[in-house]
Amino acid sequence: MLHYDIFGEGQPLLLVHGFGEDHRIWDQTVEALKNSARIIVPHLPGTGRSAAEATPSMESMADELLAIADHENLASFVLAGHSMGGYISLALADKAPGRLRGLVLCHSTAFADSEEKKQARLKSIDFLDMHGTAAYLSTTTANLFAPDNREKMAAVINELATSNAYIGKATMIAFLRAMMNRPDRQAVLETSACPVLFLLGVHDQAVSYEQSLKLVHLPRLSYIHVLHQSGHMGMLEEPEKTNRYLKEFLDQV
Repeated sequence: MLHYDIFGEGQPLLLVHGFGEDHRIWDQTVEALKNSARIIVPHLPGTGRSAAEATPSMESMADELLAIADHENLASFVLAGHSMGGYISLALADKAPGRLRGLVLCHSTAFADSEEKKQARLKSIDFLDMHGTAAYLSTTTANLFAPDNREKMAAVINELATSNAYIGKATMIAFLRAMMNRPDRQAVLETSACPVLFLLGVHDQAVSYEQSLKLVHLPRLSYIHVLHQSGHMGMLEEPEKTNRYLKEFLDQV
């Protein structure tokens, strides 16, 4: 089973981190919400204290999240995923829709990779294979932030890149291949019986804001919040707003 951390008491909330980061990406969210929710933060394979896996998939990682929920005796819970964590969350929603009280897509999408996106991931795989994780994160992390934030948040960006450089390149490459191979899951949103919260960054270069707007009408009940000063990292770029929107969603569901 994956390692995971638990904070606080109240309505159960699973926070799933994304690619090139680990559980610590949620630290500010945990601090803001731990007095009103029981927060469970998994360490995905090869990150934090969880062992690496040779060929993880969105589906296999969704199964691991369900195993955590079963271990904690959670009949239902709110599930929030950032970026790749959102892809995993959608896979779980596809497998076990009855377990979710609410679903949060934080800078994530239900669309499969386009051919252009797949080619970009292949280039990332080649770079990682040749230069390793530290070099990869040092060259790509700043692009996850809105242009206006890159200089003033330079210390945060550097810390994010350097603190996650421990993630093995084999794990990074496996995640990239898993993201390339994931299916389109718009139907999961269309058939969702639980409410869905979309957190969108206007300046997101990893998950297009314009493309994301094409998804928000699909669920029966959507909550949509736009982070106007954020790229792909709203929990760091606009943490107070991000955490407030999450808290409001928890109160609603």
